[in-house]
Amino acid sequence: MTTTKPQIKIVNTTTGEEIVRDANPEEIAQIELDATNAAAKQAEATAKAAQRRAILDHLKITEEEARILLGGN
Repeated sequence: MTTTKPQIKIVNTTTGEEIVRDANPEEIAQIELDATNAAAKQAEATAKAAQRRAILDHLKITEEEARILLGGN
């Protein structure tokens, strides 16, 4: 299996010059942390959606009906 280092692209917006380089260890750690946080947020959103759907199914109402009952648009 081939592994490659993440790349960092820096663009000078004044001159249009682009520099692409390997990420340093701190940047790699931040990239991994960001990916972990994004995955956790996605898992949380998926779980909340499943909870909402379960409640609506239990009440036998649609999302639109729930909004009306709660005074939303």
